[in-house]
Amino acid sequence: MSGASSLSSLDRPLAKPDTHLAEFVRFHGAWLDGLGIRDRPWLILGSAPDPTVPPELFPSHARIDINNAGRTAAALGLGRADLTLRAKKKSWAEHPHIDTRGLLWIHTAPRFLLRPLLINKPYDHIGRVAPLRRRDREAMVTHVSGASVEMIGDLGKVTNGVAAICYGLLLGVPEIVVAGISLSKTGHSYDDLGRVRRQVEEDAVILDRLRTEPRVSTTEDDLAETAGLRRWRPSNG
Repeated sequence: MSGASSLSSLDRPLAKPDTHLAEFVRFHGAWLDGLGIRDRPWLILGSAPDPTVPPELFPSHARIDINNAGRTAAALGLGRADLTLRAKKKSWAEHPHIDTRGLLWIHTAPRFLLRPLLINKPYDHIGRVAPLRRRDREAMVTHVSGASVEMIGDLGKVTNGVAAICYGLLLGVPEIVVAGISLSKTGHSYDDLGRVRRQVEEDAVILDRLRTEPRVSTTEDDLAETAGLRRWRPSNG
């Protein structure tokens, strides 16, 4: 890492009393190792309209789809995702052809029940499955960024796209390129409903904390301008 990395909370060890977070890192590190993506650079694909996905990112970068962004990836001909981070409440009918090597599912069910819960869901392929608990999601965002958004914005939590950035940083991913995440665009890339995007204030707070993190960059000009993230360039890839 460059000198800017000294500002990152990832440079300090996990607090000794926080054995739960340490166990989270151990479990999820091994799980990502099983997928073969912990040591690869990541492309995190959110669902903001008109994502910028440079072909130069493939095949070097593992693609991480957020919620139903895989529908957009399929339309772009990007093939199977390496990992999908998905909320329990997201509609499966909205994207009935999920195709992913790994599913990190934000769910309350015990781990051993996650696979049976997929039996009646519409999808093309789901490989490995692991749970992500909301308490762990919020804890890792706070640890990585050094900030809590519990009392900020619409819901007091970041979107799953920003949570995925923190997840990758916590687990030691060497590079994270962000596409399809926006603080300014309305709607989603996979439909024309023009739904208002929520949790903008929460995302803005955490992204501001991550703007000096040298492992994070974005292909989106608007996100670079509004959040201050470094712009990804082919020479960086």
